[in-house]
Amino acid sequence: MELGYNVVISNSRGPETLADLVTELGPNARAATPTEAAQAGDFAVVTVPLKNYQDIPAEPLAGKIVIDTNNYYWERDGRIPALDNGETTTATLLQEHLPESKVAKGFNHIMAADITTDGTPAGTDNRRALATASDSAEGSDLVTRLYDEFGFDTVNIGPLADSWRVERDRPAYVVRQNATELAENLAKAPRTV
Repeated sequence: MELGYNVVISNSRGPETLADLVTELGPNARAATPTEAAQAGDFAVVTVPLKNYQDIPAEPLAGKIVIDTNNYYWERDGRIPALDNGETTTATLLQEHLPESKVAKGFNHIMAADITTDGTPAGTDNRRALATASDSAEGSDLVTRLYDEFGFDTVNIGPLADSWRVERDRPAYVVRQNATELAENLAKAPRTV
């Protein structure tokens, strides 16, 4: 909210369950249904348990950039063989579900509390870096801009097919690292874990 964005949030339990969060976020935030939130945004941020990604309303997100923060936790999501075998990525699954949207991976490998507390101005020595991936230059550019606004450098992994490099149990996952360290961690990530 400090960056001036109007935010429309939703969840699976209904807008009324978000009253306390809306109050905390301030006057530029409001709660809505998932469809209403998807319609309202210039872009969307999807943060759901991966097992629920197919519940994301596709039609109102057509033509929009969708930032995928999802991670695969088989203990919560159940086993997804295509992910276990390294045949796809969480972001690719979301892109397949949202064929008319431009999915970009972002904010998935940082603890939520660190997003608003760990950023520093551009040019800061040892500035924390985060990764993005997208099949759309617009998607990667949006995530890069948001990262900078929140105080982070960006390392662009490339297409969604390579976004596995920053998923759970890889060297870059939920670790404070600068751009050089992040690039090194992405390079040494194993395809399957």
